[in-house]
Amino acid sequence: MRTPRPAFTLIELLIVIVIIGILAAIAIPKFQNLKGKANEASLKTDLRNLSGAEEGFMFEKDTYTSVLADMSIVPSPGVTLTIVSATASGWSATAWSPAVSSFTCAIFHGNAPAISPAVDEGIIGCR
Repeated sequence: MRTPRPAFTLIELLIVIVIIGILAAIAIPKFQNLKGKANEASLKTDLRNLSGAEEGFMFEKDTYTSVLADMSIVPSPGVTLTIVSATASGWSATAWSPAVSSFTCAIFHGNAPAISPAVDEGIIGCR
């Protein structure tokens, strides 16, 4: 005669699946929040890089530029940088990402008009 082998019952397997589902329900929103923070960081980093490149361009040419290619700026993947205005006395720019469609960052320097959400010169504002 054969002796029965120990095995998991259907109830035990269902309990494990429920526990895994609960853990996934907790972990997924936290992971999505981390992705949002990473996208925000890339927007801010690109605007900081643009700021440094604009100042370098100003040092060489005595004016700011509205053309990214003039400064050899390559935005992070998925980030769109737009220089809104650039004159000899100031510039302003925005950055946004389709991954975070409701999130935009902006910065301005000099006599360029402030772009919402940036309210202080040289400080990146995001909303």
